[in-house]
Amino acid sequence: MRETTEAIVGAVTGPPTAVRSLLLGRYNSAARLQYTGRTTTLPQTAGRTIAALLAPADSGHPWTGWSFSAGWGSREPLDVALVRPDLVVEVGVDVARDASGRWRHPARWHRARPDLSPTDVTLFNSPG
Repeated sequence: MRETTEAIVGAVTGPPTAVRSLLLGRYNSAARLQYTGRTTTLPQTAGRTIAALLAPADSGHPWTGWSFSAGWGSREPLDVALVRPDLVVEVGVDVARDASGRWRHPARWHRARPDLSPTDVTLFNSPG
């Protein structure tokens, strides 16, 4: 079963002008950005559109020093670029979560939501 929800872009894969996938997060009750999951590969037009809406991360990004896996069960690190966590996107996600509350399966890109602020996004580990 899938649902549509919003998340905050915290990092990306691919070149800065044509993003390939998004690493998504939500703030927790302590105002810390928590990783919730990654999107499937974006269509090329979406990747270019998203790239224009992103800015490089400022110092002190909450994911600085983190390592992301290239895939389930893989030890290969994923090459990511941290971005300023201020863009909200709408994605389709499987309702299944892992023990940490992250989406078990990749999210499917729907659209950017520049009309929303990160504070409008449901908190990490909250229903919705």
